[in-house]
Amino acid sequence: RLPYTPDLTQGGVAYACRSLHYTYNRMGGSLSKRLRRIAGGIAVELAFRRYLLDNGIPFETEGRTPFTAPDKYDIALGGRRCDIKSFLLTHREQILALRREPERLLDAAALIPADQFAAEGHRDSDLYLFAFSFALTATSRDEQQKALEAGQPVYLLHTLPKKWARPRVWKPLGKLALKSDEDSSITVDLGGQDANGEFLSESISLPPRVRVESTRGFYTLLYLHPDRRPSRRIGIHSPALGETHLIPAAKWSNIWLYGMEILLAGYLTYGEFRQRAEILPAGSRVLQYTQTRVKNLAVPVRDLRPLSHLFARVKTWQDARNRSSL
Repeated sequence: RLPYTPDLTQGGVAYACRSLHYTYNRMGGSLSKRLRRIAGGIAVELAFRRYLLDNGIPFETEGRTPFTAPDKYDIALGGRRCDIKSFLLTHREQILALRREPERLLDAAALIPADQFAAEGHRDSDLYLFAFSFALTATSRDEQQKALEAGQPVYLLHTLPKKWARPRVWKPLGKLALKSDEDSSITVDLGGQDANGEFLSESISLPPRVRVESTRGFYTLLYLHPDRRPSRRIGIHSPALGETHLIPAAKWSNIWLYGMEILLAGYLTYGEFRQRAEILPAGSRVLQYTQTRVKNLAVPVRDLRPLSHLFARVKTWQDARNRSSL
């Protein structure tokens, strides 16, 4: 069991916003759900790295996946590549039941998408570590208001349509212009890509009902993030698209995760997983999903190896590597 502290969500949200252009949307669903899934996965990785540091377990991050590269692995333990597969659970009733009886997770499926498992470059010694994270969400406007009244953070985003976020022709969007109908100033962060496809952001302060132009050269625009919850609409205009996109006050999504706990379930090597896994077709019902979106390989959680066994081996592996390098 690992604590889920707010700084884990903060790190996860920051990564999600920067990486969304490049990650593969295997799960489907809305962009806001996708952002929350990415944030939840990074939160688990950060919590795991903190646990390793606190317990003196050596690890490396040289192979960490860049924003613009396909998934490789998360960290290395004793020279073995380790890919953390985490599952985000957000339904209150399910969370409460599993926190009362965590042994119910033994009947869950440890899943790896079949296309990901079949990709080239795996070694039998590679490690898969499986985890479950429990976090509540506040997606509706009423839930957001209750969160704010309780002193909880919200992180609001509005994602742009495909012609803004993934245009067919790679060209500048032109000098973007924004205007707010708010009665007081509001600051809005823009996130997108530059001419080279790199992440590009800009923070713009909008006085009430005054048109303000961007100074950065956006080629795509994925999202807008305000520093507070807007009460009236905000508009953004692209001269290249010849279009003004209006954002009503109700069209901001909260991607913040109110984390409760993280459970590390166990691990298997790539070779062991290949030998034990069964094919789970798309559309299957499992504990973490009412319906899987893609074909997976699955091993029951109860058949995973315990992490205490792994951590003891990591220190042995690292000692052997240190001796061989002398």
